[in-house]
Parts: sequence; C-alpha cells; structure tokens
Amino acid sequence: MKNNFEHKKIFTLEDFLEYQKNQKDVSFVFTNGCFDLLHAGHVDLLSRAKSYGDLLIVGLNSDCSVKRLKGEKRPIYNECERAFLLANLSCVDYVIIFKEDTPLTLIENIKPNTLIKGGDWDIENIVGKKVLDVYNGKVLSLPLLAGYSTSTTIENILKKYS
Repeated sequence: MKNNFEHKKIFTLEDFLEYQKNQKDVSFVFTNGCFDLLHAGHVDLLSRAKSYGDLLIVGLNSDCSVKRLKGEKRPIYNECERAFLLANLSCVDYVIIFKEDTPLTLIENIKPNTLIKGGDWDIENIVGKKVLDVYNGKVLSLPLLAGYSTSTTIENILKKYS
C-alpha cells in the first residue's frame, strides 16, 4: 500500500495468505465492516472479538464498496485512512481491504477459526457462516454497545450544524 498511511498490519489478501502459511497452532478471528467513522461501539466490538482467538483480522470495505452499500456521500474517510486507524488499535492484528460488497472471498481463503459480527446481525444471515460450518468454525453475533452508530452520528452532526 503506497500512501501516507502505510502500516505493517495492513495486508493484501495474497500477502496475508503467504504470512498465514507459517502460522501453526494459531487461532484466527475474523470480522469486517466499513468502519467509516471509528467510534466507541466499533472499538468495543473489536476488543471483545479479539478475546475469541489469538489474532484478529479485520476485513475492511474499500471506498467503492462503501459507496455501493452506504451511498455516494460515503465513506467519510478513505480506505487508507480507515485502515490506518484500525491497524493502530492494539486489539487489531491485521487489516485487509476488500472491493466486493461482502467479505466472502476473504473468509473462503483465510478460513478463520471464528467469525464475528455485531449483534445487529442474525447468525444465520452472517456472510461466511456456511463456509465455517463446513469445518466446524464458530460464528458469533456479539451484542453491540448501545447508543453507537455511524449513520446516527452523521445524522446528528448534520442536524447540529445545519
């Protein structure tokens, strides 16, 4: 990644898979999201996710993916800035940016031991669940920290300053 936000914890999928080959007896936890405006709810979920394994991998939606999912005015911060912020959290071990709307390709390749999403996701609807079911991986939907949402934060800022 060539930019002002380079970090040793930000990988391409290919580089991560090469690194992963040398990791024996390591439990990988995977989660993903847009993380457009990093807030306490995100950090709380990521911190708790880390406790389910040895290494936490965060799949980060690329800018084009966020636009498709959230609309033309998003993301607020570009993918390099968002990846840099995540990579600097002590609970996050690796960040991988993906261009697709879902992290299915990442999950199929990484084959994490545990897949985690926030409590707003029903376990049966979590992308990648079927992949983990094949090899008896854990899929969890963790309760969210009440009162935190990027969309709500943006709406509140717009109301306050309009």
